[in-house]
Amino acid sequence: MTKVSPTDGSLKHSSGGKGKNQAAIKAYLVEIDGVVQGVGFRPFIYTLAASLGIKGLVCNIGTGVAIEAEGSEEKLGRFIKLIRQKAPPLSQIRNIKVSETILKNYGDFSIGKSVRSEDSDIFIPPDMAVCDDCIKELFDRNNRRYLYPFINCTNCGPRFTIIGDTPYDRINTTMKTFEMCTFCSSQYTDPSDRRYHAEPVSCPECGPQLRLLDAQGADVNAGDPIGLAAELLSKGNIVAIKGIGGYHLACDALNDSAVHTLRVRKYRDEKPFALMADSLGTVKKYCRVGPEEESLLTGIKKPIVLLEKLDHVRLPEDIAPMNPYLGIMLPYTPVHLLLFRPHPSGTAGSTKLELLVLTSGNISSEPIFYRDSEAVEGLKGIADYFLVHNREIYTRADDSVTRIFMGNEYIIRRSRGYVPASVTVGIPSVSASKNSVSVIGVGGELKNTFCLNRKNEFYVSQHIGDLENLETYEAFERSIAHLSSMLHVKPEAVAYDLHPDYLSTRYALSSGIGIKIPVQHHHAHHTSCMAENGLEGEIIGVVFDGTGYGEDGCIWGGEFFTGGVERVDRIGHLDYVPMPGGEASVKEPWRMAASYLLSLFPDFDLRLFQAEVSQAEGISLFKGITSDSLKTISQMIAKKINCPLTSSMGRLFDAVSALTGIRNVITYEGQAAIELEFLAARGDHGSYGFEIRKAGKFFIIKTNGIFSGIISDIKNRVSKEIIAAKFHETVSEIVLAGCEEARTETGLDRVALSGGVFQNITLLDKSVRKLKKRNFRVYIHSRVPANDGGISLGQAVIAAARIRGGYWDVSGRTGKSS
Repeated sequence: MTKVSPTDGSLKHSSGGKGKNQAAIKAYLVEIDGVVQGVGFRPFIYTLAASLGIKGLVCNIGTGVAIEAEGSEEKLGRFIKLIRQKAPPLSQIRNIKVSETILKNYGDFSIGKSVRSEDSDIFIPPDMAVCDDCIKELFDRNNRRYLYPFINCTNCGPRFTIIGDTPYDRINTTMKTFEMCTFCSSQYTDPSDRRYHAEPVSCPECGPQLRLLDAQGADVNAGDPIGLAAELLSKGNIVAIKGIGGYHLACDALNDSAVHTLRVRKYRDEKPFALMADSLGTVKKYCRVGPEEESLLTGIKKPIVLLEKLDHVRLPEDIAPMNPYLGIMLPYTPVHLLLFRPHPSGTAGSTKLELLVLTSGNISSEPIFYRDSEAVEGLKGIADYFLVHNREIYTRADDSVTRIFMGNEYIIRRSRGYVPASVTVGIPSVSASKNSVSVIGVGGELKNTFCLNRKNEFYVSQHIGDLENLETYEAFERSIAHLSSMLHVKPEAVAYDLHPDYLSTRYALSSGIGIKIPVQHHHAHHTSCMAENGLEGEIIGVVFDGTGYGEDGCIWGGEFFTGGVERVDRIGHLDYVPMPGGEASVKEPWRMAASYLLSLFPDFDLRLFQAEVSQAEGISLFKGITSDSLKTISQMIAKKINCPLTSSMGRLFDAVSALTGIRNVITYEGQAAIELEFLAARGDHGSYGFEIRKAGKFFIIKTNGIFSGIISDIKNRVSKEIIAAKFHETVSEIVLAGCEEARTETGLDRVALSGGVFQNITLLDKSVRKLKKRNFRVYIHSRVPANDGGISLGQAVIAAARIRGGYWDVSGRTGKSS
């Protein structure tokens, strides 16, 4: 048996007693596992083997790619080394296994037929940004595809969004309606061409075409639809652009009036808009860009990257109100690249766009439009024009959003470019046997995703959105049916959130799936972090978010756990306070400020305090909140009317934001906490006090000292920037103190940080540094979001582990139940 080192590809072998002729030419069976199907891997092997004079064949097999290679030992060694070094950009080699085999005396090297079985792994390629080779051809006047807006090859272009079924063949994509011309067909069938089996391959003669429509959906007679669209954008118009996974609404980001008009028309009060820049140079003109950010911006996925604005830049405030960051991406389709090129205009000179707002083409809270007729109808009154094409989108997918934290990617919304790549969960309690049960985790209410598994491969869906309306719920159902079909799985178990009113929970309970496994929200967060980091055994979990239904019927969100995948123990949390009006408190943070003050200080007079500090510098406490409203809230809390209890860290952030006069009412989720973070002064400004009250192995975090300190600072005219900084320092100290309590009781020193509150980079940075300084081993998210977009992975992993362990109930403590 010959083995290959996973690090350098060098061969290690033992010599046998073969004759001289047989020793000169050897035969190796090379089995490669990973993302090696549908990414141009076989043509790459074919070309590489031919260049080295190696004979044999390559074919797809169930688990990856198999190669029979014959040649001298020196050539074979170089061949295997170059496979790892020169592999196609979309491939991901997990393992190379090399064994010596029988010499068959091949006359040449060829690509063989794929070998499939029902148990074969399935790879569904993600959509990828247009590659450098295609960009060169796009702007080459002598190339057949010069300025062709649908140029692509094996290394780039639409994939997941155009696939209707597997295997990934053209007949199973929305490209099936376009019959290849002779030229494209010759490239498609030539193993030495980079368009060999590039399923979306086309050219101006045989492929999709663009059209420009007016606001009513009528054709605009445009010989150059992209050029006219660019000119219309430069003149302040709003253009809906059909992309890879759906429609975007675009306008000139440097035009104050256009940006404001888009915000008004879309009823998007203050949530930041995403931007697309024409080049990396333009991004650097407006934002700080480190090497890791540059790598994300220019890589093959091209997500939206959150970047800190430079101090001196001037951009329309309506792009990202009250926000020191911009979400920017670079062009990832040929259409985008062509929009940004100079275009002749109706007057002397030319039109050259530099920076566009490129926001989701939807109505607020609904999924993005991806079907042409629905987009034209749904975006009437918002878009002035529509740039459309006749290549159908099978599956909608939003842009992904990510950022860099401590040198590594920290993903916020996982969708285009990332989905449906699987998360391999190698935890022994989860790693499935041959006859394992397929499970589905259906996620939560906000930022919904779902997760399906095939053995130990867990496929987290694209971002679905907030399951708060029929349109999003229908998109959720369609996406589940589609991904299940493509993966050839029929879930036998469904894991769902404890909250009885979530639409995802209702889906699970009415799904007809036999095994139903309720999973506590924060346990799912904890496990999602464990799963993507490959953690086995018990660890400490810190899960901070806004809302999660607790096992005691209260709203959790400031939690400390110990435990592992199958079960956890809740060992500590923020003290409970009322949420006056329930969900109304989420949208009106001033209610939480009132709740904390009245709960912690029973004789507190809200109206007197409001009057007393109303003149404090920079602080407008309860601005716009009437005296009667304050009285009503006081009575609700005193009489416990519609006041569910919460331990949520998100609600604590809301309360402090409102108390310091930053945000009393929000217009998008998390706004109060986000603006509190952005306002926090840099540097060391101290912290506030808090108390950890022990009850056996359980502890409660009392926040009296935090609010006493803030009240004192307000009265002493301390700026809200300093108050915000001290509060963030305090919460990071709470993280450390809670973990110290857990370590004292259990001896555990591994910590997982999860939940949407840890998207607060100021808090995350302070917490990680404090924990590492005290010798904790800290694990955070990178492959799935820390927010609710990651809990479906946790749900599915917990379900798989419990089924293997015989535990089906919510706690994992009482054995099997239905």
